[in-house]
Amino acid sequence: MTDPTPAFTIRPLDPLKDAELLHGWVTHPKAVFWMMQDAKLEDVERAYMEIAADEHHHALLGLHDGEPAFLMERYDPAHRELTGLYEPQPGDVGMHFLVAPAERPVHGFTRAVITAVMTHLFADPATRRVVVEPDVRNTAVHALNAAVGFVPEREIQKPEKRALLSFCTREQFEKAVAA
Repeated sequence: MTDPTPAFTIRPLDPLKDAELLHGWVTHPKAVFWMMQDAKLEDVERAYMEIAADEHHHALLGLHDGEPAFLMERYDPAHRELTGLYEPQPGDVGMHFLVAPAERPVHGFTRAVITAVMTHLFADPATRRVVVEPDVRNTAVHALNAAVGFVPEREIQKPEKRALLSFCTREQFEKAVAA
């Protein structure tokens, strides 16, 4: 009997080697909330080179059975994305994730990805709470976030979007995935 659990691994993103792959993902119609629909390859390279040089922001590539399957970003919300928009607590980690577009979507795959992302973040004992700020219109990601334990706090106005500030503690995540 084979294990039905997807085999995920996560590695650092190489901004130059992975740029062409990412370009196809971030400009895909399903990635509209990633806000890079009109990006050129050079724009993607530049954006991820900036992240690679930033001590408070990290981009990672998620693999499923060895094949690129998702992008994940981890950031310090006290220094990036949410500076001045909420009161950060020790152990807060900000997160973004994007699942690669699929020709034939697999039921439950995106939920498995966000679970893998959260497991990765909470593998660091210093992480006490994960913070997200998706676009308020992105109802699909709100449902996924709720499924892994996120609790919305309030809407906030960021320069590029109206966002739903949400939090997930280690305990909330563990309870959600155990259910």
